[in-house]
Amino acid sequence: MTRSVCRTHRIRRTARVAGAGAAALLALSACSSSSDTDSDSAGASSSSPKLSGQVTVFAAASLKESFTTLGETFEKQHPGTEVTFNFAGSDTLAASITGGAPADVFASASPKTMATVTDAGAAAGTPATFVRNQLEIATLPGNPDHVSSLKDLTGSGLKVVLCDKTVPCGAAAQKALDASGLELTPVSYEQDVKAALTKVELKEADAAVVYKTDVKAAGDKVTGVDFPESAKAVNDYPITLLKDAPNTDAARAFIELVKSAEGQRVLTGAGFRTP
Repeated sequence: MTRSVCRTHRIRRTARVAGAGAAALLALSACSSSSDTDSDSAGASSSSPKLSGQVTVFAAASLKESFTTLGETFEKQHPGTEVTFNFAGSDTLAASITGGAPADVFASASPKTMATVTDAGAAAGTPATFVRNQLEIATLPGNPDHVSSLKDLTGSGLKVVLCDKTVPCGAAAQKALDASGLELTPVSYEQDVKAALTKVELKEADAAVVYKTDVKAAGDKVTGVDFPESAKAVNDYPITLLKDAPNTDAARAFIELVKSAEGQRVLTGAGFRTP
């Protein structure tokens, strides 16, 4: 009887030890699995490197206000990055890029100037149109000369400024003039739309044909006048990653921000139209 009891105790004791061992194995397995999972998670995280460094964006002058805002947003979203801009006439920027100027992103005010870059093999991939822009007449505050149409700009005694015909805003203005059968001899041709607008802001000209976005950005410094011919000269704005971009990852992320819902809100808020 005693042997039987002792044997039973041994069996129960062995079972308890075996149970403890199994629990230990399960715990070890769970720890190992968790460790592997954490390792995999860390590996996945490391596969998407944190963005850092400088992103250089060459952008049409008319994008100055909205892109500056988006640059600040980008830097907040990605601490450790810095977005620097070169705003100028699209043709000037395209010439700089094809001439070897280091840049990550190019945003042009027309497909034609973008083609200068793509034809030279300086773009990575196919440029995407992200906004459109339409012309408007900028007059002195309050429109003292009572300009109400494109034809009014051809009147004698009125000092009118246009963008150079090689610049997208100048090419669009010429297209609108041709569509209406009008001829206009400006007092000066400017190399970008901001320079044309500045002439009116400084009262060195009575009017200028610029973009709606520029009139809006100028606030009460000018008065805007719509004209129907502008609908025949709307400019598409393409953007692209550049082939020799020094900071490819950050450049792609900036382009995605521009095309995102957040980016589009900023751009349409500045007066741009969606593609």
